[in-house]
Amino acid sequence: MSFLVIPSIDIKNGKTVRVVQGIPEIKSKTYEDDPVKMARIWRSENAKMIHVVDFDGVSKHTRTNFKIIEEICNSVIIPVQFAGGIRTMEDVNAIMQCGIARLVVATMAIENKPLLIDILNKFGNTKIAVALDIIKDEVVIFNRKRKTGINYKDFVKDMDIIGVKRFIVTDVERNGMLGGPNINLVLEIAKMSNAKITVSGGIRNKDELIDLQNLQNYGIDSVIVGRALYENRFPCQKLWRIAESGIF
Repeated sequence: MSFLVIPSIDIKNGKTVRVVQGIPEIKSKTYEDDPVKMARIWRSENAKMIHVVDFDGVSKHTRTNFKIIEEICNSVIIPVQFAGGIRTMEDVNAIMQCGIARLVVATMAIENKPLLIDILNKFGNTKIAVALDIIKDEVVIFNRKRKTGINYKDFVKDMDIIGVKRFIVTDVERNGMLGGPNINLVLEIAKMSNAKITVSGGIRNKDELIDLQNLQNYGIDSVIVGRALYENRFPCQKLWRIAESGIF
């Protein structure tokens, strides 16, 4: 079985939120700011999937970055997973038309479960994932700023019943902190659900990737990595650049 390491591209005001450190080939600030070019960088780094977060969509419920998402999808030959501010069926249809491979929803799953059921029925459960953002056992929504009062175990059971087949699990207090993934949490969720699990947040090094890879038999099959990749913390990144230097 293959274990996916998925780079994250966070977009705000049409530009990437993070910039890459430690890669001498990337010196232009403009180059780093361009989400489309950033996607090409991660493809050249041997990524097999990209996770894109639209922070403008989350905070303003706008589709202003959808053109960028479409360009990303057209610029790389790997699947693009998208998250950010999808509230209505019109939003869903519009982002699907951009060419994404999978849509991740969060707030919708809490506030509009009938719509979630509709999009699962329309697009299939392999095209839809539910973000499970957790702070101290509680599910949080709206860019992780609003508490729901819902225990994650109850939420997972509820989503399992309606046919959700993938969770993106984030221990919010570890996200972006390079403190290591909450393996106990993701393993517990994997054991209690019938869904595949993508781990998000906290990854520091290759050893932690191996720890997660060893849990594939439980349905944990992928990890989204942001800060550690942007800070060039994996020795294999240099090897990938040499091996695939002609992709651009």
